[in-house]
Order: sequence, then C-alpha cells, then structure tokens
Amino acid sequence: MKRIYLKALKVKRMEKIKTDLKKAIERLHNCRALYIEDVIVVEKFGLETVWEGTVSVFELTGHSQTDKCYAWSSPIDGSTKLRYYAVLHIPPVDSPEKAVRASIISDHKRG
Repeated sequence: MKRIYLKALKVKRMEKIKTDLKKAIERLHNCRALYIEDVIVVEKFGLETVWEGTVSVFELTGHSQTDKCYAWSSPIDGSTKLRYYAVLHIPPVDSPEKAVRASIISDHKRG
C-alpha cells in the first residue's frame, strides 16, 4: 500500500510541474501551450555531465514565430524555489537538447 501511495504522490508532483511549466510558457510568451511529451536530456562537456533532466515539449497556439516550446525547471541554489525555463523552437534551437544547450550558454554569458 505504501508503494502505491508514494507513486501517487510522485504522479501528482509531476502533474503540478507540468501545470507550472504550462503557466510559465503562457505568461512568458503570451500564447496557449499544450503538453506533448517529456524527453530525457543529458548534456555533457567533454566527459563531464553539466546538465541532466527532463525537458517537456509543448505545442503552442497563437505565437507568431513558432508552434513549439521546450520547458523545464531547476532548483535555485540556496532556495526552495524553482527557476522555469521556456525556450522557443526557433532555429538554431530545434530540439530539447539544443534548448538546454542554448540556456546553458545564455546562463554562462550572464554570469
């Protein structure tokens, strides 16, 4: 019984994350978003893993430049809060992997 309860909690947590990602996309990009799928991404630099996680793919309606967005969240260091990423499918970003790569480069440039 305990395993079923823990699995149900995990499913509820995952659904909340999807809802939060959807809201972040719609707020940031002023369009409607519909969840499509999750993709596991492992980004390496040489032999070192620099990012590993799940990227959710959303279909967009009402955006003038694209019909797809890649989104995920990461914990903020020293906080219990999450940072939400919502990267549009606009070349050169054409996959979840390239969305993560672009965000890593952008974060690095910002310092």
